[in-house]
Amino acid sequence: MKTLIIAEKPDMGRNIAAAIEPKAKNMRTHLEGEQYLITWAIGHLIELAEPDRYDEKYKKWNIADLPIIPDEFKLIPNPRTYDQLKVIDELAKRCDQLVNACDAGREGQHIFSLIQRHLRLKQPVKRLWISDLTPETIRSGFATLKDGAEYENLTRAARSRSEADWLIGMNGSRAFTTKHNVLLSVGRVQTPVLALIYDRQKQIEAFSSLKFFELEGHFEQGDTLYRGMWQGERFTEKEKADALAAKVKGKPARIASYEVKDTKEYPFKLYDLTLLQREANGKYAFSAKKTLDTAQSLYEKHKVISYPRTNSNYVTEQNIPEMHKTLSALQGTAYHELVQGANRSLVHTGNKFICNPSKVEDHHAILPTNKKATGLTPDEQKLYDLIVRRFLSQFYPPAAYKVHTVITEVEDEKFKTTVKELLSLGWKVIYADQKKEKPKSSKSKDKEEEEEEEIEVSEPFSLDANGDVRCKDAIVKEKETQPPKHYNEGSLLKAMESAGKQIEDEELRDAMKDSGLGTPATRAATIERLKKVGYIDMQGKKIMLTQKGRTAIELIRGAGVELLTSPEMTGQWERRLNEISRGTASDEQFMHNVKRFATLIVEKVRKQARAAKTSFEGDPPATEAKGKRSAGKARSEGSAAAKPARAKAAPKPAAAVASSDGPAIVAACPRPGCGGSLFMGRKGYGCSHYKTGCTFVIWKESFGRQLTETQVQSLVNKGRTAKLQLTLPDGTAAEGKIVLVNPETGELGTELV
Repeated sequence: MKTLIIAEKPDMGRNIAAAIEPKAKNMRTHLEGEQYLITWAIGHLIELAEPDRYDEKYKKWNIADLPIIPDEFKLIPNPRTYDQLKVIDELAKRCDQLVNACDAGREGQHIFSLIQRHLRLKQPVKRLWISDLTPETIRSGFATLKDGAEYENLTRAARSRSEADWLIGMNGSRAFTTKHNVLLSVGRVQTPVLALIYDRQKQIEAFSSLKFFELEGHFEQGDTLYRGMWQGERFTEKEKADALAAKVKGKPARIASYEVKDTKEYPFKLYDLTLLQREANGKYAFSAKKTLDTAQSLYEKHKVISYPRTNSNYVTEQNIPEMHKTLSALQGTAYHELVQGANRSLVHTGNKFICNPSKVEDHHAILPTNKKATGLTPDEQKLYDLIVRRFLSQFYPPAAYKVHTVITEVEDEKFKTTVKELLSLGWKVIYADQKKEKPKSSKSKDKEEEEEEEIEVSEPFSLDANGDVRCKDAIVKEKETQPPKHYNEGSLLKAMESAGKQIEDEELRDAMKDSGLGTPATRAATIERLKKVGYIDMQGKKIMLTQKGRTAIELIRGAGVELLTSPEMTGQWERRLNEISRGTASDEQFMHNVKRFATLIVEKVRKQARAAKTSFEGDPPATEAKGKRSAGKARSEGSAAAKPARAKAAPKPAAAVASSDGPAIVAACPRPGCGGSLFMGRKGYGCSHYKTGCTFVIWKESFGRQLTETQVQSLVNKGRTAKLQLTLPDGTAAEGKIVLVNPETGELGTELV
């Protein structure tokens, strides 16, 4: 009999077949070779059953029926992919061994486990665990297949995560929704992430700006000019700052102290997924989901990077030779000159900044492979470029600086100067052709202010510590204290990684990875989830809390289940799941605690007073489950509780009319209660009431189309366009309609036909 290989997706299955069974026949749903049958799962073929599969009474949401805690969770096939599940079932009957070739991570393990449980597959299992999809790696992986039993702890952790999310999402969402008569989505991860955004918003609203003044002295010694900041308490009165400026201006000065020290700046660490998402957001405004999808395409479709869903910034000893091969493979590409300048001796097993096996669990850092990158889309090229440059920087020496710290004294007043003199670019030559240097790790506010006083120069700088100095000028600068910044997706990912703690130190950041909110693979989906349920909006790159999101957190905390909003608690849950995967914690004890907590949520909400309808005013209508299209999505974290709700009728759009003193009105703004009009801008169709807070916009470029005025009118008036040829987010072509998903923001989706 043959061996059945089950991959996670068709592309992966075909890559495996090309590497180990190149003559396999393509049977559309699988490939058949002499030794192997190779098929795929197309993501989740099996799901946890909805409550009504346990009891008909659960079809109607009723708080009296809560909590819902199954003794044994039922599994059901996903109706959209049922045919592929039947294929796997039939193929398994012809085989005496299985190979789990799903993604090498917790979710890949879970996908295979669900199929195995539902189909009651009893054959022995081997596990393919690889980090890239090049033919060499695939063949090597098959030569060293592991026994499936070695991953049993990972399976337990994956199952616990899935069932815990079901229990918290189902019971929490149903309890709060039925109590307050508004669709409120609650989740083990999404709720504490929303709480982070809520708390930041409250800090911003409570912030009171304070005006202050700084004094900058301009000094000269011979032909050398330099600036220094006055060292003292901030001035809150301009008169005092002006008086001090007048006191020192034009007066002789002396150098009270002058220190010079050599410093080095080493390359940034290799990418893990979260760091890649943060930097792609900062540099290209990519959403976390877009970065993940693009990276997955580079890995799966193009095979030019290693497995992207990693939380490690390091590699193992086995990866070092591969890094050297990849460096050689980059010769003759756009990176040829940078390869020529690389120093191979810098990347070796003794370099703990790169090679640290103790900090690599499932997967090493994201690396380019030795496959040439061709046919990339512009977005794929941008992300690939980030990864390649980060990789190449490891083969370059540190940047070298001489830091001059000067204290200049004039009229008994001290001014501090810090000059950072560049001696050698080192690894920074990798980014010398770019307008901006590499995005740096975000700094604390004090650190930022400190950086402002530092001047970086590329020319030689020196002073005579005993020479004459004169204060040529003194300038008073007016400034204001700044409120905390709104989260963007990059800074929110950083907060999720550290469970909301402000961590600047890289070692501490590594230590927190096990107890962050969610995993690298799920954080993007959590952010997208918050958008879809109407808890957050995007204003450019800024994440803004909606009234619905604000009220949701206040109701949850008001019910006395603050732990549900606690990043620290959820981070500890994630740590426990990681311990289960290593065999150092009990999945049974974990699930016992989750069930107790789900019961507590229901008990607390029962006693809560119903919220006033006005507390949700200004929110988008509850359109979470719009017929069949949304119902299929109601099984992600916290969304199993979604139930259909009727959308309010949007205002009927006006026909496009020309205005003698402004741009043409395309349609009436469909945002409930807005009353504005849509106008065509350079990049999209926005609302005339944008100055008073309306954030509705339909972007012209959507799903591979440049939307016309007629199509926008159709979206506003009918909720969908006519049938069009579309390009889906994963790059595949499809035929379907563009639909208006959220009349509050203008978010669009697709309805495939």
